[in-house]
Amino acid sequence: MMKLAPYAAHPEQSRGRRLKEETSALRNDFQRDRDRVIHSTAFRRLEYKTQVFVNHEGDLFRTRLTHSLEVAQIARSIARTLNLHEDLAEAIALAHDLGHTPFGHAGQDALNRCMKDYGGFEHNLQSLRVVDLLEQRYAEFDGLNLTFETREGILKHCSIKNAQKLGDVGQRFLDKTETTLEGQIANFADEIAYNNHDIDDGIRSGLLTIDQLMEVSLFKEHALKVKGLYPDLSQKRLVHETIRRMIHSLVDDLCRTSLSYIKVSKPKNVDEVRLNGPMIDFSIEMAEKQLELKQFLRKSLYLHPKVTEMTDKAAKTIEGLFKVYMDDLNLIPSDYQSIGKEEKPRVIADYIAGMTDRFAIREYKKLHINHSLN
Repeated sequence: MMKLAPYAAHPEQSRGRRLKEETSALRNDFQRDRDRVIHSTAFRRLEYKTQVFVNHEGDLFRTRLTHSLEVAQIARSIARTLNLHEDLAEAIALAHDLGHTPFGHAGQDALNRCMKDYGGFEHNLQSLRVVDLLEQRYAEFDGLNLTFETREGILKHCSIKNAQKLGDVGQRFLDKTETTLEGQIANFADEIAYNNHDIDDGIRSGLLTIDQLMEVSLFKEHALKVKGLYPDLSQKRLVHETIRRMIHSLVDDLCRTSLSYIKVSKPKNVDEVRLNGPMIDFSIEMAEKQLELKQFLRKSLYLHPKVTEMTDKAAKTIEGLFKVYMDDLNLIPSDYQSIGKEEKPRVIADYIAGMTDRFAIREYKKLHINHSLN
């Protein structure tokens, strides 16, 4: 690893783990966090959780797992350029979606509606809940016992009401301070990854066309360059060459802009980073292009009739499962019910959120027969 900047998060200066552990002679604490995330059950389940398209609709569509790996790669590249801690940025990126429900945002929205009278549901909070409580692997503690820096990076946003319940990791939302630069990086890496790779999946699915995308300035700019260099290129290669150039331009702009903000703020250490406003950001021009792309994807892909048809089915599945489990909690495995001694609705939300797409569908079909869901 390159020499860290003084304002990077240094593992030897970490605020530590919730339960104190001996340090490793071979791995720093942020490396150990990353490794624990990768070996977790929740991480493996991401292989069968929806990004945009339900996993069984096609073998080459992205899942939450492939998305998380792409976010981690982008986050690590940015961290290296800015001389920040790559392992911490990677750990946060790999863990950021651990709490996501089956069926992507449609599943989250449906579960949030089910939980509206019981504290609601938000996948960002659920990811923290997974690493703090729901993973049951170690003899001495629940969860993964990650460092404070990884845990706060996972919690990208949080209401004041929820922050008040979270102790030290929620305090920055009350104090209106920032997370580490590594945590800020992971947030932008997530946005860069899903915006650009959803284009690829959208075209692969046939729901987006090149002609539509040429109306988006960021795509058009790079597609025209590729066509100029390679006029006879196939569509498949044209799309790949365009997307990789888009990602490069976004990452390059983010790094250059962020370095200029860091030079102005001149933080001497991570504590001063926390007291400054956000220092990781796009330039104004690139932020406008990124927003245009996001708005295009929302209108043309996420709200496409074929996608909303899937989201309607997802909502029915989640809401049906929640209703049946509320009627009979014994349908949930007993060892799962004992985790954290939570109230029934939260136990059910934890169980449903942990499901893969195909398990949720299979469970719904089984309970639909036994309980006459409609």
